[in-house]
Amino acid sequence: MIKILDCAEVTREELFYRGSSAPAQETVDTVKTIIEEVRRRGDAALKEYAMTFDKVELDELRVKPEEFLQAIDEAGSELMAALTKAAENIRAFHSRQLREGFRISGNDGYILGQKITPIAKAGIYVPGGTASYPSTVLMDAIPAKLAGVDRIVMVTPPGPDGRIAAPILAAANIAGVTDVYKTGGAQAIAALAYGTESIPKVDKIVGPGNIYVALAKQQVSSMVGIDMMAGPSEILIVADRESDPMRLAADMLSQAEHDKLASAVLVCDSMELAKQVQSELERQLASLPRQEIAAASINNNGKIIVAADLAEAIDIANEIAPEHIELCLEQPFSWLDKIKNAGSIFLGRYTPEAVGDYWAGPNHTLPTLGTARFSSPLSVDDFIKKSSYVYFDMHALGKAKDDIQLLARAEGLEAHARSISSRFEEL
Repeated sequence: MIKILDCAEVTREELFYRGSSAPAQETVDTVKTIIEEVRRRGDAALKEYAMTFDKVELDELRVKPEEFLQAIDEAGSELMAALTKAAENIRAFHSRQLREGFRISGNDGYILGQKITPIAKAGIYVPGGTASYPSTVLMDAIPAKLAGVDRIVMVTPPGPDGRIAAPILAAANIAGVTDVYKTGGAQAIAALAYGTESIPKVDKIVGPGNIYVALAKQQVSSMVGIDMMAGPSEILIVADRESDPMRLAADMLSQAEHDKLASAVLVCDSMELAKQVQSELERQLASLPRQEIAAASINNNGKIIVAADLAEAIDIANEIAPEHIELCLEQPFSWLDKIKNAGSIFLGRYTPEAVGDYWAGPNHTLPTLGTARFSSPLSVDDFIKKSSYVYFDMHALGKAKDDIQLLARAEGLEAHARSISSRFEEL
C-alpha cells in the first residue's frame, strides 16, 4: 500500500528521499564488457548478444524494406491513422523550435555571427521487451528530421521471432527514420557509438532505456553525444481537495505501470483526499493488466504527501523537480509561473499525462531524477550545432589591438599578445 506523509510530521529527508540511485558495480562492469566486445568484434558480438538476451538467431541485423511494408499492413489503417495524426501534432509543435543563425556587422570593420548546422547522423534507441513504444519513435525521430539530420539510425530489440514489432516499424516509416537495426541493450548503444560492419557510427544517441542502456550511454559519452541520463519514469500530481480520487489514482498508475522502479507522487492539501486516493489505488490495481509492475512501483516508490496548502505543495513539487507534473487544480494557469522545475507540465483536470505521451505534441523524452532543475525536454536543439564566427579587417583589429594585448599579458600569455602585434609591426 502506498504511504501517506504529512508535511507537519515528517522530516525533509523522509519527504524527499528517492532511494539509492547508484547502480551495482556488477552491472557497471557488465556494461563495460559488452561495449568492449562490440567495439572489438562488431556484428558478430551483436548477433551473439541477440541469442543470449533476446533468444533469437539473426542472419541480418538491418530491417529489410519488405519488413516495413509488412509492418504497415499488420499495423492496420486505424493505428496508422492515429500514428500519422500524432506525428502531425509532434511536427507542428517542434517546428516552432527551429532557429536561424544571426549576423552582426559593425561600422568599424568587424562581422560576428552564429551559424546553425544539423548533426550528420543521429542514433535513436527505442526500448523493447515488456512493451512496444511507437510513440518514442515519433518523439525522437521527428525533431531530428526537422533539424535537418541526413541519416537517422534506429536500434531496437527484436522479438523471439526475429522481427521488430509492427507499430514500431510503422512509426519509423512515418517519422522518416533512415535505417532500423535489430539490436537492443548496452550492445546497441555500443554499436551506435563505435560503428560495426552493418551499423554506422553516429554523432549523437538519444532515447530512453533500462539501466543497461543508461549506463552504456554514460560510458560512451566521451566518444559520442547523448541526450540525457534518463532514469525510471516519474509523475507528480499537485491536487486540491476538490479533485476526483479515482482520476488521481488512474493518473498515478499510468506511470507506475511502466516499470517497477517508476515513481508516482501525489501532493495534495487534504488528508481525507489522500486516504481516498490510497484506497482507490488498491481498487484499480486489482484489475490492471500490468498489476505486478504497477504494484511494485506504487508500494516501493510511490507516496502521497499532504501539504498545509497549495503554496506548500508547489514548493515541494519544485524541490522534487519531476519528469511530469500534473496541476489538477481549479485554476491551473494561475499556478503555472510558480512551477520552476519540471520536464513537462499538464494543466487542469482533463489533461492527464498520457495526452503528452502520445498526442499533444511536446516531447515525452524528459529529464528525470531531479535533473529538471537544469535540463530540458528533447527538442530540435538536440540535433543541431551552433558555431560562432568572427571577422575583423585591419581597421577593426587596429582599434582593438592594445586592449587585446593588455588582456593577454594580464593572463601571462605573451604569444597571444604577439599574435596581435605581429600584424602591425611592419606598418
